[in-house]
Amino acid sequence: MTRDPATTREEAAAMPAETTPDPFEGFPPSVPTTPLRVIVADDNPVVRAGLTALLSGRADITVVAEAADGRAAWEAAQRHRPDVVLLDVRMPGVDGISALPHLVRISPVVMLTYSRESEIVQEALRRGAGGYLVHGEFTADQLVSAVRDVKEGRAHFTHTAAGALLARLRQDGDATAHDSDPPIPANPAASAENLSRLQPHVGESSSGWTGGRPAAVDRSRFQLSTREAEIMDLIASGMTNQQIAVTCFISEKTVKNHINRIFAKLHSTSRSEAAAKWLGTAPDSSSSRGLG
Repeated sequence: MTRDPATTREEAAAMPAETTPDPFEGFPPSVPTTPLRVIVADDNPVVRAGLTALLSGRADITVVAEAADGRAAWEAAQRHRPDVVLLDVRMPGVDGISALPHLVRISPVVMLTYSRESEIVQEALRRGAGGYLVHGEFTADQLVSAVRDVKEGRAHFTHTAAGALLARLRQDGDATAHDSDPPIPANPAASAENLSRLQPHVGESSSGWTGGRPAAVDRSRFQLSTREAEIMDLIASGMTNQQIAVTCFISEKTVKNHINRIFAKLHSTSRSEAAAKWLGTAPDSSSSRGLG
């Protein structure tokens, strides 16, 4: 007996559809990943736009703000609380190195710059940079990996920065092996600034090394405040009042007021005279330096 084709179709339609078992049944449902929030700080608008476009094209990264100098980067970081800040070194106004110790209190920072000088690399690392990438030494994928790594606390360097770090380690190792004084940082004033912000009394310390200075120089007798000691370090490094103002985030007028008080306490009438006394190189300071 031949079955009616129409009936066959009706019966087939009434039959439950065959289902494919879910291979992931029993696994917890996937949770959408919150994108990493990034701030891009560079004074070159073309570079900023390029970095923003590159990073924003990744599903797990979003650029929440751009900045043209260190102060704008700090203000944006205060406002957005990013996961990572990409920071150029040389910018007008407040440069990246000056802004760095303030930014790292908010989020991890990756230096992203054309500056490849060993001294700058070392200073950036001393001030808390979590990575240092030199333009031309990384691909787009490597940049993205660096952002993710630094967010997780993993340092990331391109070969120039890694070489500078290795040279510093070797220098320190040689100094220890020869039982000599620790090497003086390339920018002792900047190092002292960073330390004095983290340890309020370090500017008046008379033991150990302070900002690259030998402890044998007893500066406590000058009775400088922490801020005055910090500014005296910057004067001794050769900075102008304007540079000191930018570094310390204060006005030039405030710098001048501090300098007037410093000169009075050091019984000095010029920057060179004050620096000589502060560094222990003045003729009458040999006894305080312990050199005989």
